[in-house]
Amino acid sequence: MAAIDPLLRQELNELTSGMCKALNDPKRLTLLYALREEPRTVTELCEVVGTPQANTSQHLAVLRDRGLVKGEQIGNRVRYSLRHPKVIEAIDLLRGIMSEELARQSALRTADA
Repeated sequence: MAAIDPLLRQELNELTSGMCKALNDPKRLTLLYALREEPRTVTELCEVVGTPQANTSQHLAVLRDRGLVKGEQIGNRVRYSLRHPKVIEAIDLLRGIMSEELARQSALRTADA
């Protein structure tokens, strides 16, 4: 059995401690999808996500710290946008896998019934 490349292991550790933790919250995923459509202010994002400004700002801070969103100062407001739009493609791939797996499990339950 071949050993895992130490560089790959390090990259996987960084992936789970960074990106995966940032994506491990439905509100943050919703924020990313909202920003896919267009850049938005915190106030606009609060309406989309349905959370208070303080909570929305905390989620945006996590996404910003992980490099997934960026903020642009416009007057006294900050407008957020996706730093890497490909993150939505990655999430969509995972959603597709999840959907296929749910369908497979449902078919198995139906066959067993």
